[in-house]
Amino acid sequence: MIGDPPAYAALSDGALMVLFANGDPGASRVLAARLLPRALRHAARVLGDRAEAEDVAQEAMLRLWRAAAGWQQDGAAQPATWLYRVVANLCTDRLRRSGRTASLEDADLARDGQPGVEDRLIEKGRMAALDAALAHLPDRQRQAVVLRHIEGLSNPEIAAILDLGVEAVESLTARGKRALAQALANSKEALGYDDGP
Repeated sequence: MIGDPPAYAALSDGALMVLFANGDPGASRVLAARLLPRALRHAARVLGDRAEAEDVAQEAMLRLWRAAAGWQQDGAAQPATWLYRVVANLCTDRLRRSGRTASLEDADLARDGQPGVEDRLIEKGRMAALDAALAHLPDRQRQAVVLRHIEGLSNPEIAAILDLGVEAVESLTARGKRALAQALANSKEALGYDDGP
């Protein structure tokens, strides 16, 4: 066991998984601190319900801990990619069972600083418009767009999460972006976007 918290910071997620599997509780704390917020944010953006997102993120982390015993540090999957995939699948299952589409309105998105009232109203309008536009995308397109353009993941990472080829991810995100642009095109001025000169 390493025991010294700064020593954990230099370790990869895969190395932390191996340490956890060997009984090091400090490794699990560091790994949870790295991965749980990302899992929660992604679930909240896809589901639009903070309580459901918390359930999904917790279930995904439990599955990650169960997988630790057989984790291959030098394997193809990284813990973060594996976790995103589990979160994506759990979200899809919840959406299918409930027969509803995703909503971003209730997602608790962290903000830096305190925007003014006007900025908050503009942002709320933008999120509502994005929510409505995303709700009309097919599930796979919505997940690809959220992972790429909101979570900032690369196409190969998204391909691993959604169990698709990179070309399929590129196609999904391109079609999703076009559909979102078309859905939002008539709302630019109302949403506070100015094309400028």
